[in-house]
Amino acid sequence: MPSLLLASSSSYRRELLARLRLPFTCRSPDIDESRRPDEAAFDLVQRLAREKAEALTAEHHHHLIIGSDQVAVLDEQVLGKPHSFERALEQLTAASGKSVTFLTGLALFNSSTGECQVDCVPFTVHMRELDRASIERYLHAEQPYDCAGSFKAEGLGVSLFRSTEGSDATSLIGLPLIRLVDMLIKEGVSVP
Repeated sequence: MPSLLLASSSSYRRELLARLRLPFTCRSPDIDESRRPDEAAFDLVQRLAREKAEALTAEHHHHLIIGSDQVAVLDEQVLGKPHSFERALEQLTAASGKSVTFLTGLALFNSSTGECQVDCVPFTVHMRELDRASIERYLHAEQPYDCAGSFKAEGLGVSLFRSTEGSDATSLIGLPLIRLVDMLIKEGVSVP
């Protein structure tokens, strides 16, 4: 079996991939993650996932390289990582009582064959009505400034949800394991 490489510096993705109990290493790809003019969010996450995986092929021959990227979409607008309390407050205020769809692009690139499987896994979060005090308490408690949509679904962020819908809850955290297992099996990897 080729070695498994996660093209990410994300601790969230690393923790998710570890659930599969397969040996892997991590490397951070250096790519331009800018959105192209008129690029749909669906296309953006698939392109970035693929580019992240392909960016590491020169140094990593005979690897299965996993790339992933995620955006949150609210009212047809892409929400990025807030990076600050103020921006997170704006995002959660805008999301109050609405639905936010997370699009997670996933790519599995076989650097030996040049074959690349790419997909986008959607997951929707229906938010509770949130008042400013609740949002501020949440932000001070969890500080989710490195998370698209301004919350951590694997933590206290779940308290902001009314309900969720989607085929793979791990996609909400940033790496859709159900779809990844399908891809790995197609490459001949035994899981479990």
